[in-house]
Amino acid sequence: MVDCFYFLLLRPLSEKKSDLPTKKSRVHFILILNINLLILIDMMTREQYIESLRKMKMNVWYMGEKIDNPVDHPMIRPSLNSVAMTYWLAEQPEYQDVMTVVSNLTGKRINRFCHLHQSTEDLVNKVKMQRLCGQKTAACFQRCVGMDAFNAIYSTTYEIDQKYGTEYHKRFTEYLKYVQDNDLTIDGAMTDPKGDRSLSPSKQSDPDMFLHIAEIRPDGIVVRGAKAHQTGAVNSHEHLIMPTQAMKEEDKAYAVSFAIPTDAEGVTMIYGRQSCDTRKLEKYHDIDLGNSQFGGHEALVIFDNVFIPNERVFMCQEYDFAGMMVERFAGYHRQSYGGCKVGVGDVLIGAAALAADANGVTKASHIKDKLIEMTHLNETLYSCGIACSCEGCKMAAGNYMINLLLANVCKQNVTRLPYEIARLAEDIAGGLMVTMPSEADLRSKEIGHYVEKYLKASPDFTTEERMRILRLIENLTLGTAAVGYRTESMHGAGSPQAQRIMISRQGNLESKKQLARDIAKIKGSEKK
Repeated sequence: MVDCFYFLLLRPLSEKKSDLPTKKSRVHFILILNINLLILIDMMTREQYIESLRKMKMNVWYMGEKIDNPVDHPMIRPSLNSVAMTYWLAEQPEYQDVMTVVSNLTGKRINRFCHLHQSTEDLVNKVKMQRLCGQKTAACFQRCVGMDAFNAIYSTTYEIDQKYGTEYHKRFTEYLKYVQDNDLTIDGAMTDPKGDRSLSPSKQSDPDMFLHIAEIRPDGIVVRGAKAHQTGAVNSHEHLIMPTQAMKEEDKAYAVSFAIPTDAEGVTMIYGRQSCDTRKLEKYHDIDLGNSQFGGHEALVIFDNVFIPNERVFMCQEYDFAGMMVERFAGYHRQSYGGCKVGVGDVLIGAAALAADANGVTKASHIKDKLIEMTHLNETLYSCGIACSCEGCKMAAGNYMINLLLANVCKQNVTRLPYEIARLAEDIAGGLMVTMPSEADLRSKEIGHYVEKYLKASPDFTTEERMRILRLIENLTLGTAAVGYRTESMHGAGSPQAQRIMISRQGNLESKKQLARDIAKIKGSEKK
């Protein structure tokens, strides 16, 4: 019913008197219209999202220069377009079930990226949504971290309040209502620079290597430090901060969680470099970028004595809950990789198949086998994302948590399988992918005909089409998109060793040993 009403809402009313409904039916139509407004009013359009960022006064730096207008900057805009796609997809009736959901907090229909998971079905739909967004952008669409932070902080603040009688959960619930009502993009920020990894936060020679509470005031706190590798920071309305690891009492100043607008005083963002990034600044860059419309980004976010009012503080020195928040966020985010990386993988597999067509090798048995293997690996990742979602459970706060063991297995596979998918894609593409002349050469009046002539292969593809396909593969495996696909597959949501630690912790080896004892008829269950 909602899809039909959505159509009615956007459809202009006829101005012909004969086409107007009767008084009775007109009231009925308006009633439907009002119900629909309640459902859809809290979601921004793609255009509204872009304009909302244009109104902000962010402190953004790139290549040593301050960027006054990051929204329209050629280096940044492709990554903004990826986030904008999450808004556009939510507008489309055919994607409403996966992209939108009714909020448990407000009863209004919201973008799923702002949602608290209320069932295992919600967890599954999250993964499906992420795969869809990856398919549509072939890049990192940057809203997953905020969504995962919402769910981790929501359940953790509930349990902090249960123990200490604080009001963090109430504060966070009100904050999340604000996020949902305004359909905001949030940068979930966990990773600190860390300094000397052998030392705890409080033992660092420079205390700012971990973001920390510098001062506690009656009306709030002052924080100092930084968050590194922040996905989509410049494209976000706010930063939602979490501690980066489990803490001891001596580290309690570093056990802090809060929210702050991206353009708040004292917040500086230094935009990260990516491979082949300055191609965006070249005169002829459409082909050479591979994916000229979409992209992702990371930034180093500095907090230079930033004031946080009490109503936006969700953890303040409760060090014994830092590890819980980290573990829950990591679990949700490791689940995410079973969706987003799979969607991008779908594009890479399609590009490899097109490259085979353009090269004229489609019928070769080894090419067919490689495409099958790429599909097998990609669907294995998706299976893990779906499995940890289906095995989820309800938390004390009411939202749902994924199966932590399976989520870590999912991410462990993501640290490996995309590399093999990328290797096979490069194999199929051939060496021309990295030796090909530029688009400027193709467009040259003097030498363009040589490029046109000698890079031609299958008669079913023009030279330009072949170049576009190969550049897309280059972009996904070696270029700017590799940050959000291959390299992030290794380091995003924690290192491979972090997942192995969690797999060891969650694997319940003793119970498995007992199963073997029972079958083998070995008496006793104590360790020998």
